[in-house]
Amino acid sequence: MPEEVLFKFERSMERNEIADYLRSVADSIDGDDDLTLEAGDESVTMSPPARPTFEIKAERETSSSGGPAELSVEFELEWDEGSEGGDGSGGELRIE
Repeated sequence: MPEEVLFKFERSMERNEIADYLRSVADSIDGDDDLTLEAGDESVTMSPPARPTFEIKAERETSSSGGPAELSVEFELEWDEGSEGGDGSGGELRIE
């Protein structure tokens, strides 16, 4: 299925700045609010359903040139357009 990027933002930031953004996202989700992302002249508003699929992925990408590996943690909410979400699988999640 082709992917259409609706919004993209990437910038190096202090950890506390990132935490503030993540708290804003969490507050929107917890309050059943729409989620609006804005940067410059780009903007998108999305309405996550009551039960989206939540995915967390930790990755290590090694460089083919022998440079240092790049580590990442990705948080993703997924749902089908127009759906109310569904049941996920994979057991309980713990974040410490």
